[in-house]
Amino acid sequence: MASNTDREMILADFQACTGIENIDEAITLLEQNNWDLVAAINGVIPQENGILPSEFSAETVQGPVFVPAATSSTAAVPTSSSTSAFRPVVSNRQVVERLSRMLDFKVEYRDKNVDVVLDDSCTVGDIKQILENELQVPASKMLLKGWKCGDVEDSTVLKSLHLPKNNNLYVLTPELPPPSISSQSSTLQESLNQTYLLIITHREVQREYSLHFSGSCTIQEVKRNVYDLTSIPVRHQIWEGWPPTVVDDTVNLASSGISYPCHRLSVSRRTSPVQTREQSEEQCTDIHMISDSDGDDFEDATEFGVDDGEIFGMASSSALRKSPMMPENAENEADALLQFTAEFSSRYGECHPVFFIGTLEASFQEAFYGKARDRKLLAIYLHHDESVLANVFCSQMLCAESIVSYLSQNFITWAWDMTREANRARFLTLCTRHFGSVVAQTVRSQKTDQFPLFLIIMGKRSSNEVLNVIQGNTSVDELMMRLISAMEIFSAQQQEDIKDEDEREARENVKREQDEAYRLSLEADRAKREAAEREMAEQYRLEQIRKEQEEEKEAIRMSLEQSLPPEPQEEHSEPQSKLRIRTPSGEFLERRFLGSNPLQVVLDFVASKGYPCHEFKLLSTFPRRDISQLDPCRSLMDLKLYPQETLFLEAKE
Repeated sequence: MASNTDREMILADFQACTGIENIDEAITLLEQNNWDLVAAINGVIPQENGILPSEFSAETVQGPVFVPAATSSTAAVPTSSSTSAFRPVVSNRQVVERLSRMLDFKVEYRDKNVDVVLDDSCTVGDIKQILENELQVPASKMLLKGWKCGDVEDSTVLKSLHLPKNNNLYVLTPELPPPSISSQSSTLQESLNQTYLLIITHREVQREYSLHFSGSCTIQEVKRNVYDLTSIPVRHQIWEGWPPTVVDDTVNLASSGISYPCHRLSVSRRTSPVQTREQSEEQCTDIHMISDSDGDDFEDATEFGVDDGEIFGMASSSALRKSPMMPENAENEADALLQFTAEFSSRYGECHPVFFIGTLEASFQEAFYGKARDRKLLAIYLHHDESVLANVFCSQMLCAESIVSYLSQNFITWAWDMTREANRARFLTLCTRHFGSVVAQTVRSQKTDQFPLFLIIMGKRSSNEVLNVIQGNTSVDELMMRLISAMEIFSAQQQEDIKDEDEREARENVKREQDEAYRLSLEADRAKREAAEREMAEQYRLEQIRKEQEEEKEAIRMSLEQSLPPEPQEEHSEPQSKLRIRTPSGEFLERRFLGSNPLQVVLDFVASKGYPCHEFKLLSTFPRRDISQLDPCRSLMDLKLYPQETLFLEAKE
C-alpha cells in the first residue's frame, strides 16, 4: 500500500499526464486501479487511440491531441490529418523516469496575488526571479514563506520538495519600508497601472499608429518603439504634442502629464546635414558609424538617407542581416508585439492580419468578455524563424487577402515568436496557465519544422476552449476551411449566448422598471407624508400664534382691568355717569363712572372686557358718533355722557 506522500506524488503525476483537474475524479480512477499509475493512465488514455498517420511520410508519429477528459476545462477538435495531434501514451519507462511536471504557485505579497507556473525541475530561485519582475522587488530582499517543509534555499530543486500541484506561498520583505498610504502615492500607482493609447502621426508618410503603452513605460521606450515602426532613429525624431513640462525622456507616461486615456502626437525626421551640402562636397562625405547613447540599436549612414551600398558600390551588410521578430526574453508583451508587427511588415508587406498589441490576457478581454454580439474568436499565431515553412506560410497564406479579410472580420489575432528559447518558455507558461497542461504539452511537442502554428480559441463561461491547431504545412483553401469550420462552431455558441444575454437583459429591464415604479411610488408616498407633516406643522404654528395672541390679549386685559379706578358707590357725593354698553353678541355691560373720569377710563373698561379699541368702535345712538375717536383725555361730562348713556360696540372692518 502506498504511503500518503507517495499517493500525493502519484496523484500529481496522474493529473499532469491526463489533464484531469478534478481531484475527486482523479482519486477515484486511481483507487479503481489500486493506485497503479500506469494502469490508471492507460485506462483513461488507451494506446490504440494514440497513433494517427502523418501527411509527410508513411511512418506514424506520436503526440498529444485535444480530446477532453470527463471534467477537463480545455478541449479541441482535430479536423485534418495534417494538423492532428493526439493524446500522450505513457509507458512504464516514462513513469519511472518521472519527467518534469507543472506546479502551480499562488504567491501573496501585501495586496497583490501572483500566479506562477513552473516545471518541478526549476529551483526556488527561479520563482523569486519571476516574482522580481512581477512585484518589482529585488529577489535578494525576498523571504519566500509557506513551504510545508520549512525554510528552503534558493538553489533547492522543486522536485526534491515533493510538492502537490497547487501551492500557496507568501513573500516577506522585512528590509523594505512599508508602502506609503497617502492618496498621492495611491493615485500615482493607479496611473502606473493604466494603459494609455498614443495616436502617433508619421508626418512624412501621413500615416497614423495607434499604440497602447503602460503608464510605467518611459518616453524613451515610446521613442524606441516608434523607431521600430518608422525607421527614424531616436536622436533624429522631432516630436510635437508632448506636454511642455517634459524635458527628460526617462519620465514615465503616468508622470508626463499627457491626456488619459488617449493622447495625440506627431513625429518627423530631423533634416539631415547631408541634404544641405553642395554637390562638390558629397563626393568626400565621411560616413560615421554612431552608436546611440540612449541604447538604440546600431545605426549606420542610412539614418540620413544615405546607404553604404550606394556610396561604395556594394550591398549593405545590414540589409542582409535578418532582425529577430521579437527581442529575446521579452518581458513586456506589448513592446514585443510592436516589434513583431514592425518586423512582420518589413518582411512580408503591409497586407497582413492586424496583430493585437497587448498581453494575452488583454486579448481575452477584447475577444471574449464584451457583449455577446461583439465577441470574436481568438487566433494565436506562433512563429518560428528556423522553420522551413515560416516564409511560405506567412507570405502565401497568412498574407492572402481572403485570409486577412476573414481574420479581421471574425477574429482577434495575437502573435508570438517561438524562435528564442526564453520566449518559448514564457509562452508555454502562459499556455499552461490559461489553457491547461494538455495544450501546453501539445505545443511543446511540436517540432521546429511543424511551425508556424495557428491556435483557434473560443471563450466559454468557465474556460477557454482550443477548437483547432493548424500547422504550417497547409494551403490557403485548407486554412480558410479550418477558419470557417471554427467560425461555424463559434456562431452556434454565440447565438446561444446572445439568446441568454437578451433574456437576461429583458429580465433586468423588467426588474429595472419595477424598481423605478417602486421608487416613484415611494417618492409619491413620501411627498404626501411630507405635505401632511407640513400642513400639521403649519396648523400647529398658527395655533401657537393664536394662543400667544390670546395670551397677550389676556395679559393686556388683566393689566387694564387692574389699572381701572374702582367703581363709585351710588351714594357717592360726586356726579356719576351710568353707562350701558351693548356688545356685538347682544349682551350689555353696565358700570358707573365719575363724571370727572376721562374717556380713556371707559375705553380701558371696554378693552378689559375683550373689546380693544383697535378692533372695535364705541358708538353713541343719538346723535350717532364714534366715541372711540374722541379725545380720550376729556371727561365724561364734557362729552355729554352724563348722567347716563347707552352705547354699543361695533367691530371695525
